[in-house]
Amino acid sequence: MSQFTLALNTSTIRPAGLMDKIRIAGETGYQAIELWNDDLTAYERQHGSLADVKHALDDYGLSVATVIALHDWLDTTGEAHQRALEEAKRRMAQAAAVGSTYSVASPPRGVADLQLGGQNYRELLELGREVGIKPAMEFLGFVDGINQVKHAWEVMEVAAHPDSTIVLDPFHIFRGGGEIDDMRGIPADKIAVFHFNDAPASPPRKEQTDADRVYPSDGILDLKGMIAILKEVGYQGVISLELFNPSYWGEDPREVAGIGLEKMKAAIGA
Repeated sequence: MSQFTLALNTSTIRPAGLMDKIRIAGETGYQAIELWNDDLTAYERQHGSLADVKHALDDYGLSVATVIALHDWLDTTGEAHQRALEEAKRRMAQAAAVGSTYSVASPPRGVADLQLGGQNYRELLELGREVGIKPAMEFLGFVDGINQVKHAWEVMEVAAHPDSTIVLDPFHIFRGGGEIDDMRGIPADKIAVFHFNDAPASPPRKEQTDADRVYPSDGILDLKGMIAILKEVGYQGVISLELFNPSYWGEDPREVAGIGLEKMKAAIGA
């Protein structure tokens, strides 16, 4: 029995409808799921409520690991910042409605002021407390600023808030030029979720995008080393398959989810 909870990030089977994504995750054996705010918003506009989504999740025994994502909060000020917070509050309310603990808080594309980012992150965390959601700090390997673990961690240190957590991701560690040792020293209770994926040998690292991600162990990343670090620090949370590969989107989503789960299990030794 694995010490981890295995989840499906629904980006992996993006073309499927929201309810189909939930059904596929449940029927293929995942324990949890990551949902996207855009899917939830589209469902609300069509049906007026997320109640049926929550019922479907409960029917398949799926917990919601995170809902993705909160944008424009980190580097904004003034009216733009207030608009970003209002949108973040709406998105966190969606996450709460489907039973999530976390909303993923994404960084901007450009170079960011980490001091301002930390102050704004603390504000976002306080807003999350009102809603019942913990915004989890994400770094993205392909952005100019917050593209490594250390950058996200600095934002968290400036925020100095007990609810701060980080989203770890093999592809982003690699794409941002980091090392797996960057994960060392992060306490287990500060990891919101560990996204799981692999990166191919080509194109070159700096040219890779989300679309280049491949199934775990189909690429060149030291996934077993990363899992070993998670075990060393006592992490027992969610590991979530997160792929954005268009070639997988063209295949049967149930088959993709099933293959992904088996490759996850093999990579983590479950």
